[in-house]
Amino acid sequence: MVRAGYDRGAEVELDERGCGSQDAIRVFVAARVRLYREGLAALLDRARDIEVAGTAADGSEALAKLATVTPDVVVVDTTLRNGLAQIRAIVAAHPETRVIAFAVPDRPTDVIACAEAGVAGFVTRDASAAELVDTIRRAAKDEIVCSPKLTATLFRRIAALAAERAPEPALHRLTAREREIVLLIDEGLSNRQIAGRLQIELPTVKNHVHNILEKMHVMGRADAAARVRAEAAF
Repeated sequence: MVRAGYDRGAEVELDERGCGSQDAIRVFVAARVRLYREGLAALLDRARDIEVAGTAADGSEALAKLATVTPDVVVVDTTLRNGLAQIRAIVAAHPETRVIAFAVPDRPTDVIACAEAGVAGFVTRDASAAELVDTIRRAAKDEIVCSPKLTATLFRRIAALAAERAPEPALHRLTAREREIVLLIDEGLSNRQIAGRLQIELPTVKNHVHNILEKMHVMGRADAAARVRAEAAF
């Protein structure tokens, strides 16, 4: 067993016998610069538990090769043309494969963009070789490491997305008359009693009730009343 030093004093465990174990993590590398791509492949192929399954110069070539190669992890250089789009395409075509974004700018917005594209891990531009290898190993085990600052940013983004997707309260979808009627339903009044209270025709009340049930996506009057109480509680 020997150790090789890399940038910032990092070390990667290497196996002089090479890596051909059945338990090895199969990694595919997509990077646009050939020297860069081959250097990454050579580095990773020497790690004791990693086996390079192939390389590609861009996303299209990667997708073509991934149709016949089944790696555990794909490392994608984010400086590729339309890098995030390439990542999304790989994630969509191979959802069982973990994708790592490589050479990501060390800014929360860029990391979040990668997360939204579907990556299982990321390595910043200033990361060491050891950090890349560690990220690959963690991604293969469905793990990811984030700094506290980045974790806080990701949680805020999740909260913002949840707020954007939050359904409009059912009462807001009703007309003023329909809201008036559903509140009377919640009081336990029948259609006939509601007609008398509001001094409108019974068929008109029935039409309003029908519209209320459709707009609130409920099956009956009791469900509508329960929905009103639930929304009122918040």
